[in-house]
Amino acid sequence: MLIGRAELMRKRIAMAAGVALAMVVSGCAQESGEAEVEAATAEPVSLEISEASFGCIQDMTAVRGFFVSSLTGDLDATVAVANAEEGVYPVGSVVQLVPTEAMVKREAGFSDVSHDWEFFELGVSPEGTTIDVRGTSEAVNRFGGNCLTCHLQAEPQYDLICEQTHGCDPIPVTPVMARAIQKTDPRCEPMELTDEETQALQALAAFAVGDPDEE
Repeated sequence: MLIGRAELMRKRIAMAAGVALAMVVSGCAQESGEAEVEAATAEPVSLEISEASFGCIQDMTAVRGFFVSSLTGDLDATVAVANAEEGVYPVGSVVQLVPTEAMVKREAGFSDVSHDWEFFELGVSPEGTTIDVRGTSEAVNRFGGNCLTCHLQAEPQYDLICEQTHGCDPIPVTPVMARAIQKTDPRCEPMELTDEETQALQALAAFAVGDPDEE
């Protein structure tokens, strides 16, 4: 009798364990299904980009020689990709080397040719920002350079971000020049320049207007 009762007890315990396991599996499956439905029904990010989307470059997050921010508030994800130096930037990422040019990662499917980046040529003054040019393949900066043509030269792992070792053609702006330009953004509080940065700005100004002796 004792052996029979023990066997019956073991069967009841095994049955209870089986029921508990089935409930756990069912609950996990239900939660997984709900998560999949929620993910499928979540509204895609839609960006509203205006002059107000761009401000003092010094208010952005510096990464090596450029600055990043996020229009969706997911700055940590943007900074993570920037620090890794490769990977796909999340939607809403803003990347700027100088105050007058920006690129923004748009919604998935925005533009296959530009890897969903939109390029901006900005006007900056103490009063704020204006958007002078925006677009993908048609965006041209104030020097006549096509933004996409340049950035498409970046190796695939860099998501169209140009740095000195990313495969893009070199630009006539040295790191010291870029730093000086960033410090003199008229939308920011004044920043003191080093002698090297002041000389770099003078050299850049001479390049922009051309050499009078050549005319």
